[in-house]
Amino acid sequence: LAGRKKQPKTFKVKVVTMDAEMEFSCEVKWKGKDLFDLVCRTVGLRETWFFGLRYTVKDTYAWLKQEKRVLDQEVPKDSPITFHFLAKFFPEKVEEELVQEITQHLFFLQVKKQILDEEIFCSPEASVLLASYAVQAKYGDYDPNFHKPGFLAQDELLPKRVLMQYQMTADMWEEKITAWYAEHRGIARDEAEMEYLKIAQDLEMYGVSYYAITQNKRDTDLLLGVDAQGLHIYNPNNKLNPNKSFPWSGIRNISYSEKEFTIKPLDKKKDVFKFYSSQLRVNKLILQLCIGNHDLFMRRRKVDSIEVQQMKAQAKEEKARKKMERQILAREKQMREDAERAKEEMERRLFQLQDEARLANEALLRSEETADLLAEKAQIAEEEAKLLAHKAAEAEQERQRLEVTAMKTKEEKRLMEQKMRESEQLAVKLVEQSERRLKEADHLKQDLTEAKDAERRAKQKLLEITKTTYPVLPDFSYDSASSRLDFKDSDMKRLSMEIERERLEYMEKSKHLQDQLKELKSEIESLKLEEQQQQQQQQASMYSLPGEARGYVPEPAYLPHSNVSLL
Repeated sequence: LAGRKKQPKTFKVKVVTMDAEMEFSCEVKWKGKDLFDLVCRTVGLRETWFFGLRYTVKDTYAWLKQEKRVLDQEVPKDSPITFHFLAKFFPEKVEEELVQEITQHLFFLQVKKQILDEEIFCSPEASVLLASYAVQAKYGDYDPNFHKPGFLAQDELLPKRVLMQYQMTADMWEEKITAWYAEHRGIARDEAEMEYLKIAQDLEMYGVSYYAITQNKRDTDLLLGVDAQGLHIYNPNNKLNPNKSFPWSGIRNISYSEKEFTIKPLDKKKDVFKFYSSQLRVNKLILQLCIGNHDLFMRRRKVDSIEVQQMKAQAKEEKARKKMERQILAREKQMREDAERAKEEMERRLFQLQDEARLANEALLRSEETADLLAEKAQIAEEEAKLLAHKAAEAEQERQRLEVTAMKTKEEKRLMEQKMRESEQLAVKLVEQSERRLKEADHLKQDLTEAKDAERRAKQKLLEITKTTYPVLPDFSYDSASSRLDFKDSDMKRLSMEIERERLEYMEKSKHLQDQLKELKSEIESLKLEEQQQQQQQQASMYSLPGEARGYVPEPAYLPHSNVSLL
């Protein structure tokens, strides 16, 4: 006895759920119910009646029995022993029967895997719609700035049969799924999973467990389907449409003896249906599923227990609380988006006002430059007037010099007469130029006045713009240095008086010049007599005038306006 090897008191178990793996250390005496309850507590599941622990034995599935010890059943002898925590029974209406969010999530994961593994047949159109709800449950609301093309490349969303049925690329499938996905905005994860299950429960193969059977005497191969509605008989090549169905409400009794099953209808007038299953283990599994589904069928038609009522009340409160939180979050998000849009609008308006202020400043600078340019032109005109007056004085001196030299010879007199005629023409031109200069001065005065008005308007517009958007800017004022270029009315009067004074002086000088010319003519007449007597001598002694008298032409000089013509 002392040499005997002690039996271990515990054994290792690995439980695989649809989204996690867990390991437990179990006591040898534990029954299936002990392990099952431990898993449910760990997961946080209270709707335990839908689930079970499934294991594999000799290439077939079996469910761990609750009332027997774990090690006394035909479980694998590996360490740790592997079990799969799965839904064993399916509800008739998921929206009414599945209360807890964890229960909905486990059903969603299991049904989605069955559809992708093609254990449940699904049309391509329904597959795309289901995939869009699966994407909503995983990624939340669609955001084109975040969910760029290709974000579903690593996700398995459609059955391979559907992908092979159409000649479409992965990008094309993603585009179709995204089009539906964008329509689910505002749906929470649990709501998206529930919508997925509501669509999936209408599929013909949803929740059906299939087993191969043969019919009595004729040895015809058939399939037995067990689900929440009842028992169904199928042809092996058609799992969608049963040949015969036995609803739970119409079944009086189900029994089996070794390999023979008997279904007795509630209506005694109907024939008893018998079929055979080849394996005893499968027969026991079929009987378990029939009993469990029938019990749930009867349970649904009774008043809910206190536990279920409490769970439903808690689930209702939890859903209301989450809905309120989502509404608050949505409202805050909307307010944040509105604030962002208002901020962008204010920034855009600020940029617009800044552009308007910049343009107004540029217009003001241009006005100031125009005013400075006109003032500079007025100063230049004034300097030109002084220069022309100086040149007019020089022309007068030249005329007097020519008058003296005209007495020397006949040729000199002739040239003097020609010079005087040129002086007369020049005087006429100077008079015309003086008139033109006066007109230009008037135009410059008018341009200067307009420039000052434009400058004043530009200042006013800038002040109006800046007052609406910015704090009051300092007032634009000009000191005495910047205002020296502005023409005042008193300056214009002074310029006009000077021009009038110069015109009167020029008239007096012109009158004096006429008197001198008359005296010169009389002297020329007296000299003509002497010229006739000395003609021969003068012709011999004729010579050319100096270069300064012969080639000089005075530049146009500024003369005041006058009506006197030179002879």
